[in-house]
Parts: sequence; C-alpha cells; structure tokens
Amino acid sequence: MTELEKIAYAKSYIEKLANGINPLTNQEVPDSDIINNVKISRCLFYVSDLLRQVVENKGISQSKNKSSKVPFQLDYESREKFEYSELPIPISEIERRINALIQPEEMKKLTYKQIADWLMETGFLKLVVKDDGKTVRRPTDHGIDIGISTEERQSLRGPYTVVVYNRSAQQFILDNLDAVIAFIQK
Repeated sequence: MTELEKIAYAKSYIEKLANGINPLTNQEVPDSDIINNVKISRCLFYVSDLLRQVVENKGISQSKNKSSKVPFQLDYESREKFEYSELPIPISEIERRINALIQPEEMKKLTYKQIADWLMETGFLKLVVKDDGKTVRRPTDHGIDIGISTEERQSLRGPYTVVVYNRSAQQFILDNLDAVIAFIQK
C-alpha cells in the first residue's frame, strides 16, 4: 500500500467518525458519544478535507497558487446532484454537500457563514443574545416558515441548541444559490 493509499484509507475512517459512524463496525454511534460533539465533528470534517487535498495533490496539502482559484459557482446540472436529507441537518452539512459538487482545487469553496449571512440579510435568521451574553443565530418567523428550526442536543459539556434545516429549507437554499453567490460577490 502506497503512502497516498494509506492517507486515503485514514481519510475514510475520519470521515465516518465525523458522520457519527464507527469505522470498524459501520454502525452509528450513540448520540451521547463524544464523536457526536459538533466541535469534534467539524474538526474531523476539516481533517478529512485536508487529507482529501493531500491525496488529490499527490502528497501536497494545498496547491501552491491559491490566488488562481475562481470564485464559487455551481451550474444547474451539478445542483441537481445535491443530496437532500430527509432529516433536518445543520448548515455546515449543507455547505459540505454543496462543496462536494465542485472542483475544490479550481474554485473557492462556499462557507456556511456565507450562507448564514445571506439568510440573515434576507430575514430568515436573526442574531439573539443568550443569557450568558453570547450571540447566536436563530430562525425568524420567515425562517420557520421555510423549514428552519432548532434542536436541543447533548454534548459532554451539557445541552446545546443547534439550528437545523429540513428538506424544504435545504431546497430553498439550493433554489436561491444564485442570490447567495451574488451576496458573496458584493
């Protein structure tokens, strides 16, 4: 097995862990497992993406010339390949699924923050100050109407609230991707 094959193999394990799946048994891990902590999951998705870049670039972590990347865009044919989830998912997962449809070495990636900022600008999300003084995004009434909601989840540090998007909200984002792109470019 070559070094790049070993890296690709490790990437597959990390990606399964990031998705809450035990890579040895291919079974979902319990919600209470540390691997389902949103910070851990995001970290694992990040590491998985770095390993993907290493494999795609034949052993180099990133291409040398970042400035040659074109701005994010996604043609309609590629948009049709988006994998909708019947279960509500966080915006970071929507972003990951959209970015899976592009050629990342040639194009800048879409970020979940860009999508969230557009949703705030258009009145579907708002900023709310919690009792502890932290500012978080929450759906507005218009956001709730299109399928944005919140879920209570449990981590080792205790319960937390995550904003999730049902299939209808996922479709709304894809249907308005050109508006998101225009928002990013201005």
